[in-house]
Amino acid sequence: MTDRDVIHSAAPASGTGGGVVISVDAMGGDRGPAAVVAGMAESAARNPEIRFIVHGDEAELRRLVGRKKALAGRCDIRHAGGVVTMDDKPSQIVRKGDGTSMWSALESVKSGEAGAAVSCGNTGALMALSMLRLRKLPGVNRPAIACLWPSLNPQGFNIMLDVGADIRADAHDLLQYALMGASYARNGLGLARPRVGLLNVGTEEHKGRAELKQAQDLIMAATEAGRFDYVGFVEGGDLPSARVDVIVTDGFTGNIALKTGEGTAKLVGTLLKDAFANSIMSKFAALLAMTSLKRLQTRIDPRRVNGGIFLGLNGTVVKSHGSADATGVSAAIKLAFTLAKSGFQDRLAARVAQAAVAAAPGAEAAS
Repeated sequence: MTDRDVIHSAAPASGTGGGVVISVDAMGGDRGPAAVVAGMAESAARNPEIRFIVHGDEAELRRLVGRKKALAGRCDIRHAGGVVTMDDKPSQIVRKGDGTSMWSALESVKSGEAGAAVSCGNTGALMALSMLRLRKLPGVNRPAIACLWPSLNPQGFNIMLDVGADIRADAHDLLQYALMGASYARNGLGLARPRVGLLNVGTEEHKGRAELKQAQDLIMAATEAGRFDYVGFVEGGDLPSARVDVIVTDGFTGNIALKTGEGTAKLVGTLLKDAFANSIMSKFAALLAMTSLKRLQTRIDPRRVNGGIFLGLNGTVVKSHGSADATGVSAAIKLAFTLAKSGFQDRLAARVAQAAVAAAPGAEAAS
């Protein structure tokens, strides 16, 4: 399906020409559809190429979209009366999710109308429905959620996965995460040969669980086929460092690390604000340092790197934080737009397929 076909299928978005269509679940976030539509408007104001298919309560969405000049003629509103709540269990949503805004948003990707889907909704339910509607890529056992982590690297970010799709991961799963993370780094961050590290309790060879040591052997053997360099075991302190570009771990560990990092960023911001408000002299110092402080705030603001991408599916899905405001939603949409425009999904599918063939029994002898 060409861009022209996509835009034609989303009729109200066709008035301003071609572009990249993003499917948005407007009902799943903690702040409601108002924050989601505001984030869409921010993205639309910055990028004339973006078009939207937005899913949820039609009457409410028409009212909210109608207030945003930047969205005029760029939104196709699809009515979906059901809402996936944060309390819903994934197993229940798989059975009764048809008719929800989340289901509808994924259907637009499955049908080819949209290049990517964005949702602020229940992570477990979104992954379950994504696997049900989009299916896993051939050769993928467990999909993963990858996030961008602010770092000292020139690109400004490191990639970490998995950060919550599945709490379990064996050695072969960690190998697939390494391959998918490296592909994401090449297409999302422009790194020709990403450096991959395996998160462990220490960098020494003898440390860690048995599956980590097995995964290390598998990852080391896949560096040439996967077009990445393996730097070995990395520790928690390496997550924001310039030593590595892609950090591989299981979803349990990765999710805890992610939430710890977000909490630390908020703590630093609060402590800085309190310190500079402590006295007249400190307030004067804050005025002198205002430019530098704003730059620091931008670098550590979790909203500006909001958006975890689901890797290993037949379609691009970006999970925004449930509590995201307009800035956070806009960041998630920007990520979805960047990946959809780059053709990342096709490249990832090709890389996973190549790795699956290489790992198949007898592949080495055949080659």
